[in-house]
Amino acid sequence: MVLENKLAITDSAELMRQEEKISKKKALELWEKGLLDSFVPGTFETLSKIHKYLFDEIYYFAGEIRNVNIAKGSFRFAPVMYLKQALEHIDQMPQSTYEEIIEKYVEMNIAHPFREGNGRSTRIWLDLILKKEIGKVVDWNAVDKNDYLLAMERSPIKNVEIRELLKSALTSLTDDRDVYMKGIDASYNYEGYFTYRMKDLK
Repeated sequence: MVLENKLAITDSAELMRQEEKISKKKALELWEKGLLDSFVPGTFETLSKIHKYLFDEIYYFAGEIRNVNIAKGSFRFAPVMYLKQALEHIDQMPQSTYEEIIEKYVEMNIAHPFREGNGRSTRIWLDLILKKEIGKVVDWNAVDKNDYLLAMERSPIKNVEIRELLKSALTSLTDDRDVYMKGIDASYNYEGYFTYRMKDLK
């Protein structure tokens, strides 16, 4: 299934290539223009702004809450009818410690508020919270991609694995562009790793 897009691309592989290319360019702009510094860490409003900036050249729904139910593999993300309520709850979750931040990150992953591009947007969102609250970010170069994907898959049941994996990769290099950009790498996303389904799930 190829999502409707502003580029009129009908081939899924080509869309993924263009999506990664454009979103990386836009992520770099976010960094170089200092726009991230104006965002309030830990809110859905900030995540929406990040998503819109990364994907607005590609998708009509950039920054918009999805209106369909989605699943990856056998896991169903938050149902549309409860999504706004879930996001309001996440906004209110504490984020003063590393453990609280990861719990909030896992909950946002379960919400999966957008039709596409959740992973890249939410990793930037996570690092914004970490930077503000504990003065660190994740060095994604130090995170094994397969371990990350498997830990995220299991995190709705138990978040210890993803918490320990990311904790071992924390760095004080909060203003290092290369560390920041590695988190935008599409290979950290579920696409191509799990079956992706987007439909009205009962």
